[in-house]
Amino acid sequence: MPSLNAEERALRIAQEPLLPVGQSTGFITGTWSSIKETLEHRELLGLLVRREIKARYKDSSLGLVWSLVKPLAQLLVYYFAIGQILGVARNIPSFAIFVFVGLTVWGLFTEIVSSGTMSIVNNAGLVKKVYLPREIFPLAAVGGGLFNFALQLIILITATIVGGQIPLSRDLALAPLALANIVVFAAAIGMVLAAVTVYLRDLQHLIEVVLTVLFWASPVVYSFSFVNKAIGGTWLEQVYLANPVTLSVLGMQKALWLAGSTESAQVNFPPELALRLWVSLGISIVLLWVAQRVFSRLQGNFAQEL
Repeated sequence: MPSLNAEERALRIAQEPLLPVGQSTGFITGTWSSIKETLEHRELLGLLVRREIKARYKDSSLGLVWSLVKPLAQLLVYYFAIGQILGVARNIPSFAIFVFVGLTVWGLFTEIVSSGTMSIVNNAGLVKKVYLPREIFPLAAVGGGLFNFALQLIILITATIVGGQIPLSRDLALAPLALANIVVFAAAIGMVLAAVTVYLRDLQHLIEVVLTVLFWASPVVYSFSFVNKAIGGTWLEQVYLANPVTLSVLGMQKALWLAGSTESAQVNFPPELALRLWVSLGISIVLLWVAQRVFSRLQGNFAQEL
C-alpha cells in the first residue's frame, strides 16, 4: 500500500467521524455511563490492583507477610494494654479474637479510605496523559484493601479453629452483609476524597486525624456492652449506631466471635442488628451513587490541577 502524503493524511483524518470522549453529565445517565466505562476497562482495573499490591511490597524480602505484621502488632498492643493492664479482657471472653475481628474490619475501612484519598494524586502521570475512567483509581484501592483483608481473614479463621471456636452458627450470615456494608461505605468516602484531594492537598493529613478519632467511636477494642451501659436507651446510642463502621464491626463480631454469642458471655449486641445492616447498606449504596456523581463533576480539571 503506497504511503500517504501530508495532505492525504489530513484529508483522511478530517473524514473520520467525531466520537464523544468522557462520561455523560446526567445524574442518572451519567451513572450508567460510568459503570459501562469501568466494566470496559476491567482488565486495566485488575492490572492497577496487582500493581498496587506489588508496589507495596517492592524490594521486600518478606513480601505479603508485612500485611499481617501491623494488625498482629496492634493486636498484641491492645491485648496487653487494654485487655490485661486495664482489665477489659476479664469482661470480654476470648478477648484476642474479639479484638482481631474489630481490627480486621477497621483495617479494611482505613486502607480503602486512605489509599482512595491519594489514588488520583498518586496516578497523576496516567491521568494527565491518557483518557480513562478515573473512578478505576479509587476502585483499585478497594481491590488492594480486599486483598489484604482476605489474608487477615485467613489468619482469623485459623485462630478460631485452633482455639476451638469455629463460628458455625446462623449468625455467620451477618459476615458477608457486614463486609458489603463496610466496602460500599468506604468506597463512597474514598471516591469523594480522591476528587477533593486533587484541589485540597492538605485533606490527606486531616483524614488521618479523623480516622484516629473514628477508631474510638467504634467498638473495636471495647465491647458494645460498655456503650449500652453508659448511654443505652438514649438518642446518643442511636447516633452511635448510625455509624456504618460501627454496625459492620458489630456484624462481624457477632458472626465470627463465637464466645460473645453465648448466654454466659453477658455481651450485648444491639437489637435487630441484621435489619440495621440492611438499612445501612442501602444508605451506603445511595452514598456511593452520589459520590460518583460528585467525582464526575470534579474530574474535569484533574489534569490541570495535577
